[in-house]
Amino acid sequence: MDTHLLNNYVLKAIDAYPYNLEETVENLNYALSYESNNVYALYLMGRLQAERFEDYEKAKQFYAEALANKMDFQKVYPRYIQALLWNDDLNEAQKLIDFALTVKGVDKGSIWDKQGQLFEIQAAYKAAIKAYKTAKTFGYNDAFISYINNEISRVKSKLKPKKKKSTSKKK
Repeated sequence: MDTHLLNNYVLKAIDAYPYNLEETVENLNYALSYESNNVYALYLMGRLQAERFEDYEKAKQFYAEALANKMDFQKVYPRYIQALLWNDDLNEAQKLIDFALTVKGVDKGSIWDKQGQLFEIQAAYKAAIKAYKTAKTFGYNDAFISYINNEISRVKSKLKPKKKKSTSKKK
């Protein structure tokens, strides 16, 4: 297989996603027919399944296959974890979060963001806030930090306010 042709299909799929799904799928199918273990094509097919078709089981298969071929493919981890969260595979998500944090070069801010989401799903709001604050320490752009600040505020609003002790006495 001509590597140039394979890369051309993958690049066309990347360029087309998410605006032209027909072209994305066509190019991904070509790429995967030439090289069934092409990591980027598998990753993008996982995104397509999760984000557009909401088929989280298929997405998980594509993401897992991508990682089986290249464990240090950092882009996969946040998307794979998100698919697990959407699919209520919380134990699996926690295991992947724990592993992802050991992968050299992974976007730790995004992984801690997913940890915050996992805790929030479990109604562990204080732990979620702590995870979001950790994510913020790994934020290197204003948009991400602003997003995390919004997440922290939103989760804080879910905490039950402490009841104030009444100091006034009835006469």
